This record gives sequence, C-alpha cells and structure tokens, in this order.
Amino acid sequence: MSTLTVTQSLIIALWVAAVMSRWLGGGATLTLRFSPLMTGLVCGIVLGDVYNAMIATAALQLIYMGVFSPGGSMPSEPCVAAAIAIPVALLGNLQPEAAIAVAVPVGLLGSYLYQFRFFLNTFLGKYIDNAVEKMDEKALGRSIILYPTIASFVLFVPLIFVALYWGAPVIADVITTLQGTVVFHVLEVVGGGLAAIGIATTIYVIGRKDYMIFFLLAFFMSVVLAPLGITMVTYAIFGTLISAAFVMATKMNTTVSASSAGNVDEDDDF
Repeated sequence: MSTLTVTQSLIIALWVAAVMSRWLGGGATLTLRFSPLMTGLVCGIVLGDVYNAMIATAALQLIYMGVFSPGGSMPSEPCVAAAIAIPVALLGNLQPEAAIAVAVPVGLLGSYLYQFRFFLNTFLGKYIDNAVEKMDEKALGRSIILYPTIASFVLFVPLIFVALYWGAPVIADVITTLQGTVVFHVLEVVGGGLAAIGIATTIYVIGRKDYMIFFLLAFFMSVVLAPLGITMVTYAIFGTLISAAFVMATKMNTTVSASSAGNVDEDDDF
C-alpha cells in the first residue's frame, strides 16, 4: 500500500488551513469551503492523479450540493472531508461511493474543528478590545486578520497533516481489505444514497414550484438524448438559451402588465 509523502501531506494540510481560516479572501474562501471540487483538484495535482481525483470529487460534490451556511459552523465541512477522502480513494483505488462513505464522518469531525476555532478566537478578542481602546489601526488589523489566521493554521495544519500522513494509508488499507465483503457493499450503497440525498436537498432548496418544470425538462432531455452522446458543454448551452428565453419572456410579461396598469390608472383619473 502506497502512502503520502511528508511534502504531499503538508501541502494539502496548508491548503485546508488556508481555506478554513478564510485567508484566501472572504467570498472566495467561503466558496472553496462549501465545495469540495477545488480541494479535490489540489489533492489530485499533489498526488499526480487529477483524473481519478476529480471522478471521486464529482461524486463527493453531489452530497454537498445543498450545503450552505448563513453564518457560523456547518453540520459538515466539505473541504476537510475532501482533503481526507480523496487521498484515501486514490491510495486504495476505491470507487467514488466508498470515498463518499469515508468523507461523511470526516466532514462531521471537521465541523467540530471549526467550532473549536471559534473557541480559540474568543481568547484573541482581547487584542481587538485593546486595539480599539488605543485607537491603533495597525494593531486592530493584526488582531482581526493576522492573529485568527495564525491560530487557524496552528489548529488545522498539524491535525490534517497527521490524518493524511498516518491516517489515510491506514483507512485505505482497511477499506481495500474489505473489498468484496458485505461491509464494503454497505459502504457503496450508503455512499450512493448520500449522493441522492444531496441532489434532493438542492432541489428542495432552489426548487420553487414555478421552476420545477425546468428540472423535469432537464431530466427528460438527458434521458431522451443519451444515445446521441451529447457533452455537458452542449447541455450548458441549451440551458443558457432556455434561461435567456425565460428571462426575456418574464420581462415582456412584466412590461405588458405595467403598461396595462398605467392605462387603467389614466382611465380612472379621467
């Protein structure tokens, strides 16, 4: 069983710490935190197998499609989950479903780490108070940005490094040993079911009743046009055109309604 090198484990751990500390920028970092795709790409580049890494990450993305955070911690951390599950999948040559089964408990543990990060930040709050009292802008910037970032790196880098360097090979070895057994079959079934739950959650979140027709249209188009071997780029073009037509039609209806309302008001005034 192959293992990760010290350098590989450290690079991935630094990436996770950068994302979880929001060091890369507010909006960009939140997007990276909520979606495992970029973390999976980084793992694939570091491990030299981008193709298989993205296959596993695409399956992992399905269960987190409806995950978002209005503020604070989430029930699961997709970035942490992908950072551990993708190397495990590559080391053990696992199916994407098995990688999902590994990612779920890891993501739950990652949420506890993120909550502990908030606990550490409470101790750093005194530096903010002191900077405000002294009206020191530079000290305020350090206490708001620099100190919490350093604390996050101190928290995430060692733990993720240990989990990757010593934990990932062990997990991959155990799952490889279980291949062909009932336990492994259960992992695959659970992983596939979690992907379906993620899709259902997304539909529930953004699936307004007046937009459900587009979900049905996309589904039947994919089924009917499957023999043609149409690529995702073509489907994206179709989706863009349909969306543009829908927006144009909606604007026209709004304009007509406004004009009709204006005419009625004029008649009433007359």
